[in-house]
Amino acid sequence: MPSKKRLFEIDDMEKTELRKLIEKCAANTMGSKLINQQKEFFSKMVVDAVLMIDDLLPLNVIGIKKVPGGALEDTLLVAGVPFKKTFSNPGFELQPKQYTNPKIALLNIELDLKSERDNAEVHLDNDEEYQKVVYAEWTILFDKLEKIYSSGAKIVLSKLPIGDDATQYFADHEMYSPAMFQKKI
Repeated sequence: MPSKKRLFEIDDMEKTELRKLIEKCAANTMGSKLINQQKEFFSKMVVDAVLMIDDLLPLNVIGIKKVPGGALEDTLLVAGVPFKKTFSNPGFELQPKQYTNPKIALLNIELDLKSERDNAEVHLDNDEEYQKVVYAEWTILFDKLEKIYSSGAKIVLSKLPIGDDATQYFADHEMYSPAMFQKKI
């Protein structure tokens, strides 16, 4: 059986030559009416995005966020995680908005005093017992916050709610936490 002959060998290509080939492949897939005129612009951006991710990560970590208004040429590649500028929780205006090489705490815990996720009932006989419960809740929350702070994290993201008290704590400690991160943007 005769061996198939390849038109070119990509293993022997220089990086610039390989990149041009990949850009041509990307541009070839952009034949739609909407971006056909800007396919060179977008093909470079797509190749940049793919080359930014680590070999261990799947391609679906690359996302597209549509923002109404502007022209197609206003599109930009964000090397990181973009957030909507719609956070208006207490302490937000005091939080830093830019960091260089920060430690990021990725959490799956609630940082709020009111836990509406669990429907638990507590029957108390007097005000003193109520105060103990409130104190215990505060202690648990602030223990979590202290551990996060002592980890050296400058940005805190959680899938579960981050309450006003935690947001204010982070602002007081020059940390950033978008309280609405758990909602998809």
